[in-house]
Amino acid sequence: MRLYLSSFKLGNQPQRLVSLVGAGRRAALILNALDNLPAARADWLATQAQALHQLGLEVEELDLRHHFGIGSGLRHVFENIDVLWINGGNAFLLRRAMRQSGFDSLIHEFLQGDRFVYAGFSAAVCCAAPTLRGAELVDDPTAVTEKYDPEVVWDGLGLINYNVAVHYKSNHSESEAVEKEIGYYEAHRMPYKTLVDGQVLIVNDRSEAIVE
Repeated sequence: MRLYLSSFKLGNQPQRLVSLVGAGRRAALILNALDNLPAARADWLATQAQALHQLGLEVEELDLRHHFGIGSGLRHVFENIDVLWINGGNAFLLRRAMRQSGFDSLIHEFLQGDRFVYAGFSAAVCCAAPTLRGAELVDDPTAVTEKYDPEVVWDGLGLINYNVAVHYKSNHSESEAVEKEIGYYEAHRMPYKTLVDGQVLIVNDRSEAIVE
């Protein structure tokens, strides 16, 4: 399993992502965490696609809404990519998109088969954890838009066995709320790690490290 979990954007050492991906160059860019903010979504689509292009990756957007209630089409997408890059935004909205598209029924199969890298920042990291409990102190769990099921999905994907507090002690609008999130983890004796903006948690098979 290969994971590249960044606090914000590509992190301070984006070439580490290129190394983790290896010879492959096909990237799928997911921005569903911003589906409730269409103007911001369009801006992030442009900037993140450009940033990935500059790393030598071939980028196509993967809109999970196109797979709501269908799911099967994702398998074909997953079979033809080398890295998923998942943009930040609202973790609960992103998690809903993963559930409604069938993403979460496929992701473990493809990661355990080492078919591609799961990568992204902020909301993407939150969704990789065992649970989203505590994240409601940072993100609004009721944030929905057209086509979305209003029911909150509290279960994470469980790609890692602890939660991660992103934007920790950073120059970010959510950093103050993150302190409350950490307080929740500690009060409930939940294992967690922190990432300062610029830092990235990299998992490569059984090795794991936070790079500055």
